Amino acid sequence: MLKTRLLRTALGCALVIAIAIMPARAIAAVTIVVNGATISFDQPPIERGGRVFVPLRGVFERLGASVVYDNGTINATGNGRNVQLKIGSTMATVNGETYTSDVAPFLVGARTLVPLRFISEALGASVNYDSGSQTVSISTGPVTSGATAAPAVDLTNLHPPDGGVVQSNKPAVSASFLEAVDPNSVKVTLDDRDVTSATAISPTDILFTPPYALSATSHTVRVVGTSKTGVSFDKSWSFTSGTSTVDNYLRNIVPADGSTVGGTFTVSGTALPNSQIQIVAASVALYGGVFRMPAGSYNADLTADAYGQFSQVVTIAVVGGGDVTVRITASRATSNTATITLHLKS
Repeated sequence: MLKTRLLRTALGCALVIAIAIMPARAIAAVTIVVNGATISFDQPPIERGGRVFVPLRGVFERLGASVVYDNGTINATGNGRNVQLKIGSTMATVNGETYTSDVAPFLVGARTLVPLRFISEALGASVNYDSGSQTVSISTGPVTSGATAAPAVDLTNLHPPDGGVVQSNKPAVSASFLEAVDPNSVKVTLDDRDVTSATAISPTDILFTPPYALSATSHTVRVVGTSKTGVSFDKSWSFTSGTSTVDNYLRNIVPADGSTVGGTFTVSGTALPNSQIQIVAASVALYGGVFRMPAGSYNADLTADAYGQFSQVVTIAVVGGGDVTVRITASRATSNTATITLHLKS
């Protein structure tokens, strides 16, 4: 039914009061095509609350509709439809029947801006959005039983963008629905791995951060579910994570494993540049060659230099003939952790 369709187009928009105080953003980069012809505007389209608003006459006269504006009331007639709206009001009538929506026309200077999808579909046109090219395509067609078929849910405001590259290996992933959806129906996968439980889902948006590091390759986000009116959708986009997770290392370690040291000795070596280095040491005394008793401990955190070199003086209580165990760990945000354990004599 047309009433259901119009209410669906309004869901997910900001309330009128919120819209009135929400800053508008010109989106001249969005291309609007009506029946195959690209439309240019002297007043660029404006985005508010994730919806596109356009000058009243710029599009709809291209749809064959006549438009009359009188003291805040808009009357658009065409394709066997008559649509009436009022500036700042959520009440609309289509062919004499009253509808309520969350979307209201507003003024920018002397220009009247109206919600593109709502009034296009009210006039019997179909509306499709291509997020890749940022193109809104509007086309007229035969009217069946007083209404057009409901368009499939589409995604916009993709992040990372479709085909884009991000340096983070745990990027924030988000998208907005052009039509309000049932949040409980939405399932989100990343590279065929279900991440729905880690995703914040509302009728208008999804947002999640991968709970694991992504490899430096292409990744695909897939979003499936149903709209508020039960229309199924299955949408996806891809991006590339540009940051790889590399293996850290520990090389050229001094002292050598099995060496004999005193109560003060220097631990040095090489790891990935600017790695965080942790050195933990523990000494044990041997009594009668059998009983092991703790003798001392040491802990230090330092940072390798730009060449990956590090050096730290270790001071620890030791007992002659005992053992000293030293564990060295190298870590960095974009790498795996490397650990080495030295078994020394005192």
